[in-house]
Amino acid sequence: MLVPSFESFLKSLNAHSVIDASIKKTDYILLDLSIDNTELKFVNTSSSSDLEQFIFNYIKTNKAKVAFGGYLEKRNIYQRSTYFNQHNSKEERNIHIGLDIWVEANTAIYAPLDGTIHSFKNNTNHGDYGPTLILKHQINDFEFYTLYGHLSESSIANKSVGIEVKQGDVISVLGTSEVNGDYPPHLHFQIIKNIEDYKGDYPGVCNLLNLEFYKLNCPDPNLLLKLN
Repeated sequence: MLVPSFESFLKSLNAHSVIDASIKKTDYILLDLSIDNTELKFVNTSSSSDLEQFIFNYIKTNKAKVAFGGYLEKRNIYQRSTYFNQHNSKEERNIHIGLDIWVEANTAIYAPLDGTIHSFKNNTNHGDYGPTLILKHQINDFEFYTLYGHLSESSIANKSVGIEVKQGDVISVLGTSEVNGDYPPHLHFQIIKNIEDYKGDYPGVCNLLNLEFYKLNCPDPNLLLKLN
């Protein structure tokens, strides 16, 4: 029997929405934060408040409730943080390898699938995830992980590794810019095949040199979430 690819397996799953399932997909709007978006030339992207105003004005103008996007986007917004910048342009990490869901702080986050708590951590570098939760999933013959970044501090309090999580359970809430790495409120959602030795953290932004590895190890989260 032919074993399906991991990507086709993800597409076959019926995942729960990671935010309020009553929000229709027609209320989501695709957001471009890449270097190709000329509108960002007029936004001080080093300022969390200015970027937040741009994003939530975009949502409101388009009569949407949620903005999403960003997988494999090359972005300038990481230049504000030394955490992403290296000695030369090829080593600079500026390619986003998760999917962002931009919505108000304190929004509840739901488990899209059954799993267990793999790890959690407050990643406090400027521009990092802030509080982060990782779930482990074992479905059929596939083992993989999902990462939830930019959460509230309370989201990782009183958590225990190995605790079972059911599809549709509330697992966390979104944090504010004061705790989430200094970003407008949003969820960074990422699928990881091989998490290596990471705990409570995994690269969500890569450089061009390592892009092919991360494309294979972190496939498009929209295969699972099916937001458009």
